Amino acid sequence: MKLTKQFRVLYLLALLVVGFSALAARADVRLPAIIGENMVLQRGEACTLWGWADGGEEIRVEFQNQTKTVTADGTGKWSLKLDPLKEGGPYKMRIAGKNELKFDNILVGDVWVCSGQSNMEWPLHLCNDPEKEIAAANYPNIRLITVPKASTNTPQDDFQGSWAACTPESAKPFSGVAYFFGRKLHQELKVPIGLINTSWGGSSCETWINPTVVGQYKDYEPIMQRKAAADAAKPEGGDNQNAGYLYNGMIVPITKYAIKGAIWYQGETNAGRAYQYRTLFPLMIETWREEWGQGDFPFYFVQLANFITDRNREKTGEPRDDSWAELREAQSMTLSLPNTGEAVIIDIGDPNDIHPRNKQDVGLRLALQSLARDYRDPAQRGQGQRGQNRVVSEGPRFQSLKIDGNKAIVAFRFPNAVGLKAKEGEIKGFAIAGADRKFYWAEAKVERNTVVLTSPSVPHPVAVRYGWDDDPVCNLMNGAGLPACPFRTDMWPGVTINNK
Repeated sequence: MKLTKQFRVLYLLALLVVGFSALAARADVRLPAIIGENMVLQRGEACTLWGWADGGEEIRVEFQNQTKTVTADGTGKWSLKLDPLKEGGPYKMRIAGKNELKFDNILVGDVWVCSGQSNMEWPLHLCNDPEKEIAAANYPNIRLITVPKASTNTPQDDFQGSWAACTPESAKPFSGVAYFFGRKLHQELKVPIGLINTSWGGSSCETWINPTVVGQYKDYEPIMQRKAAADAAKPEGGDNQNAGYLYNGMIVPITKYAIKGAIWYQGETNAGRAYQYRTLFPLMIETWREEWGQGDFPFYFVQLANFITDRNREKTGEPRDDSWAELREAQSMTLSLPNTGEAVIIDIGDPNDIHPRNKQDVGLRLALQSLARDYRDPAQRGQGQRGQNRVVSEGPRFQSLKIDGNKAIVAFRFPNAVGLKAKEGEIKGFAIAGADRKFYWAEAKVERNTVVLTSPSVPHPVAVRYGWDDDPVCNLMNGAGLPACPFRTDMWPGVTINNK
């Protein structure tokens, strides 16, 4: 029986549908966005590569002189580890299953996660000297990738984005703090640097933490209650406040990727709950370290800059309690965790702008923390970098208080002792109090490695504060030009003690 023309057309269409269905059923090997062309793999680590394919499909990875194979599980997921790598590149990578993927221009060096709120997100083109900095941002061995903003109550396994070599075009919209941090490391170490920017302006600390972990602590019940309300209301896509939302969308997709460490600039949003931050921030760091499974990797953070938080507040000129001072204190307390460091920027903020444009010095001071702590071993400093490490990474920090009659004598600790001095004029920013807990500004004089404080209003001092305000007038520094860290010696209840 002869087929009609119409039937033959329908028959051919049916064959095409069957063919396309067969092709659709065949899942090509697929990789997450964090793995691909131009990426930097972490030197010295057994880097994990992972992705998706058909269930039971064999995946073969070839990189440098290594060949690794793995079989995808029943759901199509697969992962494998490379043997630890030595810095260098560019290299090629081949990943093959039923299809084949080839990547060029891969480097091996140090990879840093750069996270926080708006001051970390702040782009290079809005920093000081933008035209000059953008034009000079030509570093082919620095690689950049940005995780897009993603707020969700469901953990994600991927994002849309790709690695790019650092050029004026790619650096312009990238995090200024992250760029200046990475640039300094690259210039000093002569090794490739990978920077992963995952930040969101205005975000809280708790939104970057695994909500399951937050929910285990009674002290955080108010946080979890707010999250429950947000879950019920579904503000999906724009919630950068509630526990876990940005962790799910912007941290989970990268926790398998081997890194050197992390830098962090956040705290403004949590300043009204500074006492809570004392435990919340360390919990975030510990949770991230557990998720990455690389032990206590380096974690360096920026202490809040000076800024006038309330322009309607009565300005008496007298020492006072302040929420931002308490948040800075909470940040400093986090140094009790191993492998942490704090970049103090109390001297380079802008009283009138919560986003100070001088991100150059912020990135530099973060880099100094890393250079002083992570690269003491000459072998870790890269080609051409040998000899003793003499990096001064921070300014004076409070060590002890001694009372001698009407004098309060403060001793400081600081690496590579380089002296105490005022940035200009007389030393300012110190206040002392007696048993009545009322603070008065103190006259301050340097005697050897101490600062001696007196005030005619406090004949019997018991406590000292320095730089204790949102926008303090304080000018103590060391010979390397790094500022003293604000502090207090008393433990008297502050203004945020009951805020949850």
